[in-house]
Amino acid sequence: MTYLASQRSWLMEPGPLKLVHQCRRLIHTEFGVKLHLTDEHLEQQLADYARKTRSSQLSRIWATLTEQVPQLRLAEPEEDEEGVKRNSRGQVIAEDREAGREMDAEGQTPQPQRSKRIYRGQVVG
Repeated sequence: MTYLASQRSWLMEPGPLKLVHQCRRLIHTEFGVKLHLTDEHLEQQLADYARKTRSSQLSRIWATLTEQVPQLRLAEPEEDEEGVKRNSRGQVIAEDREAGREMDAEGQTPQPQRSKRIYRGQVVG
């Protein structure tokens, strides 16, 4: 526990502590997750939620906090060689839908299979 306390000495300063409280409040509002200052992986959780958020305010507060406390930058994940992948609600979005399709024997991409549309028990167009 003393190791954790020595790592988090920055939480004893009023400026960064105020920013952490604002981050926690915004995370609780947006994601419904209540983070505690005594959580073992608090820095990592704050970085993850700041990366996933749609709130510009939370992103701005996190950027200010990492400027004041440089050791928090270590909690942020490194970018892939491809760069940051787009995601929606925590799920990675496929960048190129055409890249995943295979070519048929004639060298053309197959047409997507259309599903039957049923309206009131009858097959329609």
